[in-house]
Amino acid sequence: MPITDLPVHDRAIDITAETCPMTYVRTRLALDVMEQGQILLVKLKGEDPLRNVPRAAADQGHELLDLLEQPDGSHVLVIQKG
Repeated sequence: MPITDLPVHDRAIDITAETCPMTYVRTRLALDVMEQGQILLVKLKGEDPLRNVPRAAADQGHELLDLLEQPDGSHVLVIQKG
């Protein structure tokens, strides 16, 4: 997906090279420096991050807005900071 097709966002991170639990650690660090209501895009890949990162973000009070499958098999998770 070209960058122009991605949702409007305030910050984006790529955690496709990370393994759990670092996938959520990196996501949480990114969210920690953001303001409430801002949008974070998280590019992730693999079954564990796909299952764990959205659940952990929701458990922390953030809103999951979308999960976009990419042509390369990765996903882009759209999170609004709670």
